[in-house]
Amino acid sequence: MTEAAVTMAPAFDEDARPKLPRYARLHFDKARDRWVLLVPERVMVPDETAVEILQLCDGERTLAEIIDGLAEKYAAPRDEIAVDVAEMLSDLAGKGFLIDNREDNTP
Repeated sequence: MTEAAVTMAPAFDEDARPKLPRYARLHFDKARDRWVLLVPERVMVPDETAVEILQLCDGERTLAEIIDGLAEKYAAPRDEIAVDVAEMLSDLAGKGFLIDNREDNTP
C-alpha cells in the first residue's frame, strides 16, 4: 500500500456496517490491564473512547446506529459525535484495520 493510499482514507457513509477484518482483533490484554487492537505485526493501544467505538463495530450496526447510540448515551450533539467517529473509523480503514461489512466478500 502506498503512502498516498494510506493518507486518503475511505470515508464510511452512514449506511456502512464497520467491522474489524479477520486479521485484526480487539483483545483485553491482562498483562497490560487494557484493551489492545492486534493487527499484523503491531499492537495498538486505543484510548477508552476508541475501544467503546470499536466494540460497536460488529458488522451488524450501521454507522448511523453507532453515532445515534453514542450521542444518546453521552447526551452530546449528534453532529459532533458523527465527525469524531467518522474521522477515527476512516483513519483505521485507511490503514486497513477496519472494513465495511457490506463490501466484505470473504467466506
